[in-house]
Amino acid sequence: MNTNDVNVNKIFSEAIKNHKDNNFNVAEKLYKKILKIDPIHFNSTFYLASLFAQIRNFSKAKELFEKAIKIKPNYALAYSNLGAVLKELGNFEDSLLACERAIKIEPNNALAYANLGAVLRELGKFKDSVDACEKAIKIQSNNLGALHNLALSLVGMNEIKKAMSCYKMLSKIQTNPGNAYQNLGKLNVMIGEKKEAINFYQLAIKHEPENLSYYHSLSDLDENILDENLKVKINNIIAKDKNNNQNIAYANFLLSKYELNSKNYQSEFSYLINGHNYYVESRKKGYSHDVDYWLNKLPKNEELNKSINVIKKTTSSLENPTPIFIVGVPRCGSTLTEKIIASGSQFITIGEEIGLLSSFVKEKIIRKKSIFSDIENSRTELINKYKQSNLLKKKSNYIFTDKTLDNFFYINLIRAIFPNAKIINCVRDPLLSIMSIVKNHFPTVSWCHNIEHIFKYFDIYYKKIESFNKLFPNYIYKLDLKKLSNEPIKESKKLMKFCNLPWNQKCLEFYKRKDLISKTTSNVTLRQKIYKQSSEKYLPYKNLLKKYGDKYSWFN
Repeated sequence: MNTNDVNVNKIFSEAIKNHKDNNFNVAEKLYKKILKIDPIHFNSTFYLASLFAQIRNFSKAKELFEKAIKIKPNYALAYSNLGAVLKELGNFEDSLLACERAIKIEPNNALAYANLGAVLRELGKFKDSVDACEKAIKIQSNNLGALHNLALSLVGMNEIKKAMSCYKMLSKIQTNPGNAYQNLGKLNVMIGEKKEAINFYQLAIKHEPENLSYYHSLSDLDENILDENLKVKINNIIAKDKNNNQNIAYANFLLSKYELNSKNYQSEFSYLINGHNYYVESRKKGYSHDVDYWLNKLPKNEELNKSINVIKKTTSSLENPTPIFIVGVPRCGSTLTEKIIASGSQFITIGEEIGLLSSFVKEKIIRKKSIFSDIENSRTELINKYKQSNLLKKKSNYIFTDKTLDNFFYINLIRAIFPNAKIINCVRDPLLSIMSIVKNHFPTVSWCHNIEHIFKYFDIYYKKIESFNKLFPNYIYKLDLKKLSNEPIKESKKLMKFCNLPWNQKCLEFYKRKDLISKTTSNVTLRQKIYKQSSEKYLPYKNLLKKYGDKYSWFN
């Protein structure tokens, strides 16, 4: 062994030690130091790629995993990790290929199956995702990633009870089961089991008493926890844990609730803004790419803005389903609208925010492929995805809802491939929607954490709807939440007529349903009757948003 080898081994040992201790900056420098000495040092390349994946610098991680594969072409773990990184970058097809290559090299690689399950879930292939995750679990029964992805895919199929079983298993095998308990809390909220949800949030707090996200989830169900003792605890945690941006984000969200209760709206607003800023910082570079996609790449896609020919209807109901798309911006009344539609005498499959069109289009844009080049094949692919999601059922006469709100970007695509489709645009006073977004935490929606981004997204939405309405008047049904809350019978009858569905009183008695599932932040309010919307409580925020909204006519 020469002197260089000795030095490299010594530096690598130090790099690994710092990496394990989460001293990422030090570890990164040490790995790079080795690569200057030996550019094809496999372990340094591989672990540096893993480090970049941990800190969410996925582009750099992709580059290094690909380099690692060139050095060791038959190393299954490098392919598996590359698959996970490509998924995060939205390159789902290449992610699938990488995971499948890992499995081909090492058929009993549980991690590869778990990563395969994760990307299949992103593609909306929930049944295939379940199969992949179950294979991973069969190989390695305590594979945490496989169990988590299995739960998420089951939720995508509305198999909530089965998803709960996964998290209960996770709570038994994880060193810290707090996150599993929090997810059990969220699933119980979805099905309206408030007491059970509270119990699970309290269990999460018991196991991890300084994780403020658990208190935040609990406070949505029980405001009584917001006492002075908790306030002191929050401030103490902030003081001693200054580097945990995510925890500081939730601290600010919690403190905003105290200020709201005291009607200190300016202070509440400041805490909310700080909370969102800290949350974005905790996500590192992952959000910036996503924000750019939603605010620039997607809106400017020329194909989506073109009108194309509608595919002819087939005689088969299964191959010619009747989707009801509910579009808008977050907090616009879409969940309420969906539950009204699905609570009448005609059984309807509820899709909620399934995101199938979003993932389909994003994959095409990222891979620079045409969206409309093979429209018949695209139609077949999308129908198969809806089948995988358990939405196409004979019992419902193949009628289902999809309330992925960003589907307004894809109206030309919807019109082309689903000739029976109905599109409902839910509208609400933008002040109410925007402040509701700021007050509520949407961790997976990147543009929701910056007010300028929120305004820009709203502006894109208004322009897209206006443009389409000019081309095809009366194609989109406009549902005003204020009108619906003031005259629920009249407005719900008009809504059901547009959908070609029978109306009865049960449409407005959705809150009585025991089988009601809601995966959105509206899941608590849906357990009660429709009530009149009041904009007065939001008026104090008008001036606070003025500097952001002045340039938009729809806000003034």
